[in-house]
Amino acid sequence: MAKQVKLNLHDMSDADLKSKLAEDKTRLQRLHFNHTVTPLENPMVMRHLRREIATMTHETANRAKKSVNK
Repeated sequence: MAKQVKLNLHDMSDADLKSKLAEDKTRLQRLHFNHTVTPLENPMVMRHLRREIATMTHETANRAKKSVNK
């Protein structure tokens, strides 16, 4: 199995981060639906995607907190 490459979120702009977050959320919804209809070959993809979404959400919240404090 190929090793997943970690995203470098600090180099992404706010707009890129938000668009990637929205894209990944819709992808997770589709994967979840497909998994309920027919089991996925590798359900660990869903776990990785959930964790990636959580990381992006955390980064978005940190950026919002920093902009308020300035």
